[in-house]
Amino acid sequence: MIKLHFHPSPNPMKVLLMLEETGLDYQIVPVDTLKGEQHDPAFVSIAPNAKVPVIEDGQKVVFDSNAILLHLAEETDRFAPTSGPERAELLSWLFFVATGMSPFSGQAMHFLHMAPEDIPYAKNRYLKEVVRHYDVMNERLSKSEWLGGDAYSIADMAAWGWLNMSHYLFGEAGLSDWPYLERMHGLISERPAAVRALAIKNEFNFKQDFDEEAARALFPQNYSV
Repeated sequence: MIKLHFHPSPNPMKVLLMLEETGLDYQIVPVDTLKGEQHDPAFVSIAPNAKVPVIEDGQKVVFDSNAILLHLAEETDRFAPTSGPERAELLSWLFFVATGMSPFSGQAMHFLHMAPEDIPYAKNRYLKEVVRHYDVMNERLSKSEWLGGDAYSIADMAAWGWLNMSHYLFGEAGLSDWPYLERMHGLISERPAAVRALAIKNEFNFKQDFDEEAARALFPQNYSV
């Protein structure tokens, strides 16, 4: 059975979605990152970056959400083409999400909602990059059913995890400025696996308040002497 070290934030959620889509047997191991549980030495021994998600799949340990998605796709031979032009497209869009859309979304959320100082330049810089990445994906989806091509894939799951946070970035408007992206997000969210994943995250009593304890847990380098 796969062990998923989990917190209900965007990156673990996309892995939870993949596990639900594949029907693999798994067990959730909660890691309350706002309490600093990701810094426990036992966790760091399998997650050198002290971040969730991590999976233990038998003797195989995989960290980084996008590496996990690829691993599970290859283990199950599902949700990712294995060769040809379709494989190239899938990898391109998966890593577009991994190296661009995801980190810029995270930084935008940080400076909009978590930074102890109001830094207009940082807010503008990161939010505008989120907009730019959304524009690129929306343009792609105006010509393609899914990010990776004709078939739903791990690239779409990777984007879904972060698109769930669009209201946190853009308020009530959410994804309304990007109709093709909004459509894709809606289609994924209506899938039974996504409905189950969203329900599962509410089964755990994780810390909710972003207070000084949470800030120190998430950003310990900001408090180092």
